[in-house]
Amino acid sequence: MALHITNENFNELVQSGKPLVVDFWATWCGPCKRLAPIVEELATVYEGRVNIGKCDVEEAEELAVQFQVSSIPTLVFFDAQGQVVKRLVGLQAKPALIQQIDALL
Repeated sequence: MALHITNENFNELVQSGKPLVVDFWATWCGPCKRLAPIVEELATVYEGRVNIGKCDVEEAEELAVQFQVSSIPTLVFFDAQGQVVKRLVGLQAKPALIQQIDALL
């Protein structure tokens, strides 16, 4: 199950020593809703190896601003050291996400 990423738990997750994938989304966003089941599935597949979570841009506006999220969905990939290594904007196909996540490992 995808993690619920908030302003409060983000730093702990990014500093966990595991790669992190953050799906910036909103409840009213159609493409975000289509991406959601893929993110949930990948969170299960990579559980224990990669932290994968969803960040509602309306709940965590500070994070959305910090990572310059101007379009959603936006996926931000962090390596195990907490550095941003990739950003994907818009609805993504599952194979493209798998390729990016595998590159983190």
